Amino acid sequence: MAGGLAALLDDIAALAKLAAASVDDVSAAAGRASAKAAGVVIDDTAVTPRYVHGFTPDRELPIIRRIAVGSLRNKLLFILPAALLLSQFVPWLLTPILMVGGAYLSYEGAEKIWELVSGHAQEHTSTPVATQGADTEKSMVGGAIRTDFILSAEIMVIALNEVADEPFVSRAIILAVVALAITALVYGVVGLIVKLDDIGLHLAGRSNAAVAATGRVLVRAMPKILSVLSSVGIVAMLWVGGHILLSGVDELGWHAPFELLHHLEEAVHGVPGVGGLLAWLVDTLGSALVGLVVGAVIVAVLHVVPRRRKAAPAY
Repeated sequence: MAGGLAALLDDIAALAKLAAASVDDVSAAAGRASAKAAGVVIDDTAVTPRYVHGFTPDRELPIIRRIAVGSLRNKLLFILPAALLLSQFVPWLLTPILMVGGAYLSYEGAEKIWELVSGHAQEHTSTPVATQGADTEKSMVGGAIRTDFILSAEIMVIALNEVADEPFVSRAIILAVVALAITALVYGVVGLIVKLDDIGLHLAGRSNAAVAATGRVLVRAMPKILSVLSSVGIVAMLWVGGHILLSGVDELGWHAPFELLHHLEEAVHGVPGVGGLLAWLVDTLGSALVGLVVGAVIVAVLHVVPRRRKAAPAY
């Protein structure tokens, strides 16, 4: 009996170690997958605050909460099952789907640059994004959730591509962890961003001079913070979109563009002290340039050419 109990305890200990190792493996894989999707996460974080512009402060966090719930529903109920089925039965479709998403991100980034250059961005900002009212709030939340669906799909497919070799159940668990973690991260940060001005106003009213001064600085800095965040979002879209396209064409058999960028990275990687940073910059700028070129072509097809045709005089 004692021997049987000892063997049972040994088996339990072995199972516990195996479970712990599995948890560690899942956590590590989820971390790798989340890191690969970092650029889209930045984009998602940069895009969302504009959906609460124009609403009273007491409605900002409830709106973000509704968008976050919709985002989680997108990831867990729609995108996750579809991604798992694709990876299980038609895994060769993942790369083309990723490339379509990369082209979309490139288009989004290039479109924002085109709006800034052409002056159309001013037209959008001169009109209030939202007005008060339940119908308007519902419309804005619905629009945000639809936009989030595209970004969430990119995040999940990028994450899936990173763990495609894992067993089916492990893939499901990893993607669920990624969905929960990234949704909490993105909308937690967004909630903090949109309330920073309120936090600043609260601090500015405190009797402590240093605290009040900090609050005033925070209030004055908010427009600049949002502007920088918007610019970072544009760069992130181009960078991630371009990198997805470069990796995709390499996997599909056209190796020259990816290899050229890789050679450029290697050329600067050996620079003492800053080689790693320079290699990262080369990869980021090269990918962003590819994203800009591809996005500019799509913008020209969808916006510039049709506008010029409409503006051309009829004879």
